[in-house]
Amino acid sequence: MISTSLATVAYLGATILFILCLGGLSNQETSRRGNAYGMLGMAIAVLATVFGTQVTSAGLPWILGAMAVGAVVGVYAARVVQMTQMPELVALMHSLVGLAAVLVGYANFVDPAVAAMLTPAENTIHEIEMYVGVLIGAVTFSGSLVAFGKLSGKIGGKPLLLPARHWINLVGLIVVVYFGVRFVTAHDASMATTAMIVMTVIALLFGIHMVMAIGGADMPVVVSMLNSYSGWAAAATGFMLNNDLLIVVGALVGSSGAILSYIMCTAMNRRFLAVIAGGFGSDGGAPKPAAAGGAQPAGEVTPISATETAELLKDAKSVVIVPGYGMAVAQAQHTVFEITKALRERGVNVRFAIHPVAGRMPGHMNVLLAEAKVPYDIVFEMDEINDDFPDTDVAMVIGANDIVNPAAQDDPTSPIAGMPVLEVWKAKNSIVMKRSMASGYAGVDNPLFYKENNRMLFGDAKKMLDEVLAALKA
Repeated sequence: MISTSLATVAYLGATILFILCLGGLSNQETSRRGNAYGMLGMAIAVLATVFGTQVTSAGLPWILGAMAVGAVVGVYAARVVQMTQMPELVALMHSLVGLAAVLVGYANFVDPAVAAMLTPAENTIHEIEMYVGVLIGAVTFSGSLVAFGKLSGKIGGKPLLLPARHWINLVGLIVVVYFGVRFVTAHDASMATTAMIVMTVIALLFGIHMVMAIGGADMPVVVSMLNSYSGWAAAATGFMLNNDLLIVVGALVGSSGAILSYIMCTAMNRRFLAVIAGGFGSDGGAPKPAAAGGAQPAGEVTPISATETAELLKDAKSVVIVPGYGMAVAQAQHTVFEITKALRERGVNVRFAIHPVAGRMPGHMNVLLAEAKVPYDIVFEMDEINDDFPDTDVAMVIGANDIVNPAAQDDPTSPIAGMPVLEVWKAKNSIVMKRSMASGYAGVDNPLFYKENNRMLFGDAKKMLDEVLAALKA
């Protein structure tokens, strides 16, 4: 066992490493180093806690056994989960953090030894910590499970908007506050238990209701939002366990997740409260009928074959590739890299344009491109490359829809009006790869498909890109 002072020093070192980890993850080139800092910091934190003074020799075998089981599950998940399934895995991990906060809260609640060591004032503060910790944890747990269901396709992307849903949420909040007061002032265990159980049930239902009301187009914001919630749940757990490191780390994750949510909302021209209110996004698979009045796409689409696509790419001097969720579903990122290599060998300037909310989670496209070994220096964010489209010979959109929709700029009545988008229609030629003419997650038609300089390459992205690659090498 290590001393308390040594554990404190270890926690301080781990905190510094976690801060360096966040700094490293802010840039693609330093992300691997940032991950290494995070893993090292977590290893130090775990060892300092397991071999600290709070763990008895009798409990050590149980903890080591649980760690072994967790390590096996983690290694298994890392080996079998595809990069395309990362959003679902992240949501599932968030749910486990929330569940941990709930379990720790109840463990503190039923343990009489905890209250016996505290003064009445300290016990009141501790009860508030338990109540709030379980509340945040339960919302995070159930909300993350629903997010997992939506991201994995087990639950539809269409928002579930109950009548008077805001009033339902308000009533739930009032009940939670009422029982919180009863919990802190309770003079008998039965009243405190009832208050805790009622609050937990309401929190679980609120988490389900909150995420179910959010449309598929807002899922990147939901993932970052739940990331923030999981951080605050971890911080609440730290307060309950009197663990300074958990408090600091939870605050780091919670605040960074909140900032990321704000960035995502800005990228979609959405207010955070509007995301929570829901209503944006549909199932993302059904074509939408034309509405009466308003600006409607005119003309017909012009299809293109894989061979013709290859010829356009061969003749181009500048190509910008815009990846979207369709590329992730088809797992076509490796073929995209092979096409990129073939074009660069011909002297074509190939770059990638990444919209902040492309895919199902922040950085989803960056992760897939990094897995396929696409060089970091040719991957650009929307603000860095949008002005270059007029000088681009071919803009190739792979499985994206809403993030390249000109209606965001041209149609004030569009649900995505004002949303910053990649202006691929300004390129000399644009090619959109899709399975069909179905709408995106926002549930609106895309006028890009009907523009004179646009061509539609229909079919599975992986299959069609394989054909393009074969034609390029012919």
